[in-house]
Order: sequence, then structure tokens, then C-alpha cells
Amino acid sequence: MKIQAIKKEELLRLYSKEQKSVTEIAKKFRCSAGRINYWLFKYRISKRSISEAIYIKHNPEGDPFRFVLPKNLKEAELFGLGIGLYWGEGTKANKTTVRIGNSDPALLKKFIEFLVKFFSISKDDLKFHLHTFTDIDIEEAREYWMKRLGIKKGQFYKPFVSITGKLGKYRNKSKYGVLTLYYGNIKVRNILISLLPL
Repeated sequence: MKIQAIKKEELLRLYSKEQKSVTEIAKKFRCSAGRINYWLFKYRISKRSISEAIYIKHNPEGDPFRFVLPKNLKEAELFGLGIGLYWGEGTKANKTTVRIGNSDPALLKKFIEFLVKFFSISKDDLKFHLHTFTDIDIEEAREYWMKRLGIKKGQFYKPFVSITGKLGKYRNKSKYGVLTLYYGNIKVRNILISLLPL
């Protein structure tokens, strides 16, 4: 039995340009996903990886950011500072999320400014994790960070509380604990990693 053809141009438009999933395309043509996979293979259209498919599923409108390079000396200074902060204080081991933690709100505020300026990331989309100690008032510490960074209570994950003294002098860095900024986007993370002088 001859399999009814699907035009290559249409498949490229739906799968590659519009980023539709195999399942979505199969529904459109009222056929099985196997048939769509057959034509993708026949036309040598590269299939997306699982991680790419998951990314598209979570970002159906496209990337939630827009990367731009600095346009003048003042912007270049902020750009260089942001890259330097991520190089020195960021968590490079995580493969999917931008993470940077510190006890200095001025440092985190500058990194947020960097993300907003060069990636067009909304500050509201950032998440934060507060690491405090048993002798620190959690609510007072959270209010401190909210005020210093201009962020909301709903952006915080559940705080992590260590027993005072267990981490040596680490707790003495700030009476308001250590705050870690999170932005879960593998593409932003990979751009940052590519910019580091590693």
C-alpha cells in the first residue's frame, strides 16, 4: 500500500519553522506520528533532541529572552562586569539554569541589571533561594532582599536553614544570609558559558 505523501515544504514549515511537534502535525493530517516520522526521515529533516522538544513545549511562543551585544562603552562596561560576575560567582556545573549566589545585594543587583539589559529578561521571571542560619530571622532576611533587589515574595523558593556554626565563618558574611538567583533557561545558560574565557 502506497503511503500518501506529505509535501517537504509543508513539513519544513510546520516542523522546522513553526516548531510544531510530531504529534501536533499528525493531528493536523489526521494520521499517526509514525507516518510523520517516516516523512521526516525520507526528506532528511533532522529531528529535534528530547531536550529541544521539551524546551519548545515550555516556550511555545519562542525564546523568552532576546540576546543583544553592547552598543557603546558604558554598555560594554556593564556587559563585561556581568560576564565577570558569572565567571567568578556563578554555578557553571548546572547544565540548564543560570545560577549565581552571594551575600552582597549590590553584586546581585548588578547581575540582574546585566540580564535585563542584554537578555531582555523580565525581573519578575527570576527566582531566588535564601540560605539562612538558625540565628537569623527568615522574614526579616527576606524583606531585606526584597527591598534591596526590588523583588517579590512569590519569587522565593522555600528557604534553606543551616544550624548556626556548622559552616564555619560563612554565616558571618551577612546577617541576612546568602541569596541565590535562578533563571531556568538552557539557551541563556549556554550563551553565558560561551562568553566565559574558559
